[in-house]
Amino acid sequence: FAAQRHVLTYMEDAVSQLLENREDISQYGIARFFTEYFNSVRQGTHILFREFSFVQATPHNRASFLRTFWRCFRTVGKNGGKYSSICCYLLTAHEYHCLLQLLCPDFPMELTQKAARIVLMDDAMDCLMSFSDFLFAFQIQFYYSEFLESVAAIYQDLLAGKNPNTVIVPTSSSGQHRQRQPPNDCNPLEGVEASLFYQCLESLCDRSKYSCPPSALVKEMLSSVQRMTFYGFLMALAKDQGINRALGALPDKGDLFLDPAMDQELEKLVAQVSGLSVSGSASSSADTANMPVRNSPRINSPWKPLHHRRKMDAESEGSNEETDSSEN
Repeated sequence: FAAQRHVLTYMEDAVSQLLENREDISQYGIARFFTEYFNSVRQGTHILFREFSFVQATPHNRASFLRTFWRCFRTVGKNGGKYSSICCYLLTAHEYHCLLQLLCPDFPMELTQKAARIVLMDDAMDCLMSFSDFLFAFQIQFYYSEFLESVAAIYQDLLAGKNPNTVIVPTSSSGQHRQRQPPNDCNPLEGVEASLFYQCLESLCDRSKYSCPPSALVKEMLSSVQRMTFYGFLMALAKDQGINRALGALPDKGDLFLDPAMDQELEKLVAQVSGLSVSGSASSSADTANMPVRNSPRINSPWKPLHHRRKMDAESEGSNEETDSSEN
């Protein structure tokens, strides 16, 4: 159970943070620190602003990052935008990467580009994508990164007529992602035999120690076609709601822009700010109404440009000198 849940990974990280911040932690105790740390792990907030090597270290970390990215930026996908008059903002891969870096400063651009290629099916990285298209493609690319590397190798071997049982399975999760050579999917008649492709993928899922999509869903997907291209397979993975539910990080596409808990918190925050603004305005109006009407001397604002304030000081000093000389 400890290995399956990556308990050792979190224990090592907790101890490392404890040692780095021992002076601050000593003020409220080690027990409280561990309690708050593992509460953050359970809630999925522990990945915020962490280095990429930690964000991608465990399946739970990856799912937490996906969920956090969706909750933070889901408003990008609704209420209209500068590029679209229909329903959503459209952003480039570079712009989505900037959003990812707000949560993980060293997030690699290569992963963002791979996710964009699933949507765009080519190398046109300057094309615009909707938030939902990018998010579901990014989910597949990020969560199943090692699996997709092996799938790319299998696909290339099948295209070349090589032994499909010779599969390269990634053995390191150090965060170093190899550059994947995009297979040629330009001709819709190209691709590999879907049944043979599935046999290879089933064998890969059985022996891989990394996260893989459910074999039953992959089989259902490939059994409906005779041939399948590489990017066609990736797009089918991204669009499959069964795989999305099995992963459990994001809601269904129809509920993508709904987050009642977050909306409720935002409504409370807006109500508090509005209440303060209204009460402040009302009290100010009441005080003004109760004040007697009189001609008050004009009071200059203290917020003046620096050079203007220096000029006023100089004039004041000159005035004092004249007063002193007249007295003498």
